[in-house]
Amino acid sequence: MKFTKMQGAGNDFIILDNVDGSLTGVDFSSLAKDLCRRRISIGADGLIVIQPPLEGGDYSMLFYNSDGSLGEMCGNGARCVARYGHDRGYAGDIQRIETTAGLVIGQRIEEGLYCVRLNDPSKVETQIGIPWEGRIVFCCYVELGDPGIPHAVVDLEDWDRLEEEELRDLGRLIRHWPTFPNGANVTFWRKIADNHVKAVTYERGVEDFTLACGTGAGSTALALRRLGLAEPGSIQLDFPGGELLVSLVEEEGKLTDIYLTGPAAVVARGECFPE
Repeated sequence: MKFTKMQGAGNDFIILDNVDGSLTGVDFSSLAKDLCRRRISIGADGLIVIQPPLEGGDYSMLFYNSDGSLGEMCGNGARCVARYGHDRGYAGDIQRIETTAGLVIGQRIEEGLYCVRLNDPSKVETQIGIPWEGRIVFCCYVELGDPGIPHAVVDLEDWDRLEEEELRDLGRLIRHWPTFPNGANVTFWRKIADNHVKAVTYERGVEDFTLACGTGAGSTALALRRLGLAEPGSIQLDFPGGELLVSLVEEEGKLTDIYLTGPAAVVARGECFPE
């Protein structure tokens, strides 16, 4: 089985091309768990299967987390898919990508740099308080798309001064918080300058921190604008794996048109074997 490995700001993916429908009878969920295991397999944050379009797009993508669960969409993954589709000639400089959460539009800026329009928010709740170690940690809950990709955006100024395991425990606590119907990805952020934040995401399905999260970046920028903590214009988010830029459009008090710009790099192409 041939594969391509790609990464966007350190968020890495194994891509399988099934546009021709040749991958029949494959349990992609089990395959994701096998291929994404680091050290003894290829290793990645997720598996992406590119499929024929069903609703007028150029192609569709199925995204599986490394634990085998089917995700609604992945922002960094969608940028990588946009580059893959462009490189393979499935689309031009503009790509229409069908996802479980809805249609995503990609755009080639230059080689290795792509922008995707994330799904509009279907739900936003602000100032949710979660008790932790004798204090209340506040977060915003955001769902992008329908069904929505759930994110908790956490306002915790000293998060990057906590021990890594302590922050991981907090991320795990919020990820499973009972009022979030399908769990949540958890992004911690801290302001560096105007429209510039440092961030890290504990990802549902990976069940650990990743080097970057595209929909986490979009949800964080949306939350900052909703709370009046960012000005109109691009918001820069520095993740451990690299820099992502997010811009939003505000019309009649609603924030829509979330554009995520960042790198999309090809790491390797090869063939994997049953053993």
